This record gives sequence, structure tokens and C-alpha cells, in this order.
Amino acid sequence: MSKHRVVHLTTVHPRYDVRIFHKQCCSLAKSNVEVTLLVSDGKGNEIREGVRIIDIGPAPRNRLYRIIKQPRTALHFIHEIAPQIVHFHDPELLSLGVRLAHDGLTVIYDAHEDVPRQIITKQWIPAILRPWVSRLFETYENWHVKRLSAVITSTPHIEARFSSQGIPSLTIANYPTTYELHSETALKTRSTNAICYVGSIARTRGAVQLVRALEKLPGVTLLLCGPMEDAALGQELRALPGWSQVEYMGEVDRAGVKRVLATASVGMVTLLPLPSYQAALPIKMFEYMSAGLPIVASSFPLWIDIINEADCGLCVDPTDSEAIATTVNLLLNDPVLCRHFGENGKKSIQKNYNWSKEEQRLIGAYRKWLDKEPSRRI
Repeated sequence: MSKHRVVHLTTVHPRYDVRIFHKQCCSLAKSNVEVTLLVSDGKGNEIREGVRIIDIGPAPRNRLYRIIKQPRTALHFIHEIAPQIVHFHDPELLSLGVRLAHDGLTVIYDAHEDVPRQIITKQWIPAILRPWVSRLFETYENWHVKRLSAVITSTPHIEARFSSQGIPSLTIANYPTTYELHSETALKTRSTNAICYVGSIARTRGAVQLVRALEKLPGVTLLLCGPMEDAALGQELRALPGWSQVEYMGEVDRAGVKRVLATASVGMVTLLPLPSYQAALPIKMFEYMSAGLPIVASSFPLWIDIINEADCGLCVDPTDSEAIATTVNLLLNDPVLCRHFGENGKKSIQKNYNWSKEEQRLIGAYRKWLDKEPSRRI
């Protein structure tokens, strides 16, 4: 693939976001594409893994001001770079995307989440308004995306929603790099009394039920990694008796994630049964598998199918702390079963759920987009 200027843009995600930077940008850079990642964190510019990272300045704390200010700032940098493709990752950039498409660029929207369904769970929106806001946003999102070149989605469910509107869509799943989190010494370093959860910590992601389950698991430690949803949740969790068995590490880098997955004996992904989660493909579940961890996951039909087919863990009602504790206890007391599930999970990643396959699909799509000459340049 000859050199082409491509811009990836996010005003919300961190610069080393796994999906945006480590997977998409780095994969394109290795394929001889000139990739610039525009981020909004105030940490300055750099070149990393062949990707030029440009900081457009820290995002304002006020959400509304950020939505107004950051797209305008990003537009200035895009004008200077003059790319052929702009690939953006945040719904708040949809209007900017339409403007760039009108200017003749190939513009790709990356739908990481099913936002209309996600809105139903947003605590900062009054409950009575959430269904209305959800429907309004879905109409807004569809109208804008129809004016872009294509949408990349993280799950087939989200792809089907856009495809039903006649929008060119492609799923690039957020599967892990095959050996990134695998540790040769894990069998020696794993604690038989440690479980882990890695990811955003939120009420809707089952944080309360998971900490309550620890009350039924004396001597078991939960290695908890990730950003807390809000200060109120942090206070609520710390007030629970089970919190004395939590080792909270906050946000950890990729090396830190690897260490945690080499220390714990079971990976937890017990998100609550909300529409935005039941059709999701949570990266943490596949990362646990890649590291050889047995999984305890929510009993959603899609997840049950994946875990049963791979024979890599057990599913449980995520709203039932006692059931979670019973399932964890079963695994921790059966190291042979844990090893069986862990080995099967690694094999399934190597065969089916790995980034190498998704990378090929991404690069194939880019070849088609880059072969199309834009009608005019900005």
C-alpha cells in the first residue's frame, strides 16, 4: 500500500487507547500508511510505533464546551495535514465528519458502542428522559452517518443496525493480539485465591454485586483495575464489607494488565443484563482468554454461546452475588478445571478471536477507500 495521509481523531479516548492506537493506527502504520492520531489530552506531540501523535490541547472539563470547542480545534489541524481519509471515534464529532465529507474527504465513523442503547443506562440523564434521548440520538446519529463514506463497528449487532439503514458498514471486532498478554510464567505466579476484573468500574458493569460476592469468599482477593465511574460509586464500594478483600489498583498500563492476568486465577466479566451489554463483545473477556484465565461471565445468550463453544469458563446470573460467589468458589477449588478452561481459551483466541484476522479486514477496507480519489481536498 503506497503512502497515504490518514488521520484518526478522538477528543474523548486516551492517546494509547487499545482499539484506536495499539490496533488500528499501529496496524495501518505497519502497512505503509502515513498515520496521524489527533488526541486531546494536553500531553504534547510524539511519534510512537510509526504513528505521529498530535495533541490538539486538553479538552475542557465542561462536556458541552468540549463538544463545541474541540471539533473546531481539530478542524484546524486537519486542514494543515490535508489527509485523504479521516477516521473518527467519538459521536460528538459527527457534525465535523459530515462537514469533512462535504469537503470531499473519505470519512469513516468508528462506532465503538451502541450509544442509543447505552444512553438508557446513563445516570446523569433523568430516568424519565432516557428513552426519548435515546431515540432522538439514534435519529441524529443515523442522519449524520448516512452522509459519510462508511461506518466501522465493534460488533455485528451494531453493524446490523447501521446496515438496516443502507449505510456501508463493517465490523472490526476488538479482539486481542494473540500473545500480548500471555505469560510463560503464569502457572507459577498465579495466586489460587485471587480473581480479577480489568476495565471501567461502574454500577451497570456489576461492580457492587462483585464486591458483595467477596463476603461469601473468605480469603479471596479481587484485583480490581480501571477507572471508577464516579466518586459516589467509590464511596459505596468502600462501605461494603467485601471491600477489605479488594486490591484496587486504579488505571494500569498494558504491562500492568499483563501482570494482573498472570497473578489472578479467574477473570470476572459479570456485567448487568442491559441492552447495550447483551450484544457486546467485551475486550476484557477475550483478554482473559488470551492470558489463559478461566472466565466467570454474565449469562447472556451470546456470551453463553462463545464460552460454551470455546469451553473456557462458566456463566452466571450477574445480579446474584451469591451465585457469583458459588461459581468462583467452584473454580478456585478445582485447579484442573481452571487449567482446562484456561488452555481452551488460549486455543480459541489463536484460532478465532484474534486481532490478526481483524487487522486483515481493516487493511482490506482501507485499500478500497484509498483507491478512491476524493472529489476535492480541503
